[in-house]
Amino acid sequence: MSPITVNSAPERVRFAQQSLRSVVEKWLRPTPAAPARVSDFSRMAIGGTRFVRVEVSRQERRVSFLFFRHIDGTWNVFPPATPRPMTKFY
Repeated sequence: MSPITVNSAPERVRFAQQSLRSVVEKWLRPTPAAPARVSDFSRMAIGGTRFVRVEVSRQERRVSFLFFRHIDGTWNVFPPATPRPMTKFY
């Protein structure tokens, strides 16, 4: 696998087109014997950001990840940055 350059426009486009399914497959590697399932979904109280908890059962233990929907349409394992107050100087 080649290294990813985040600053290149084609990579930004590719990331923007990622579905939740592709991100789940990347992070949890579900198999037919251990399929991924959505165990929870909702919106955060502040900001209304959507999130989905997906889990996989493996060898008598459960592994789960929270995936957050960002404003650019991508799904990530970290929540989007909250807007911060800014002061403009003229």
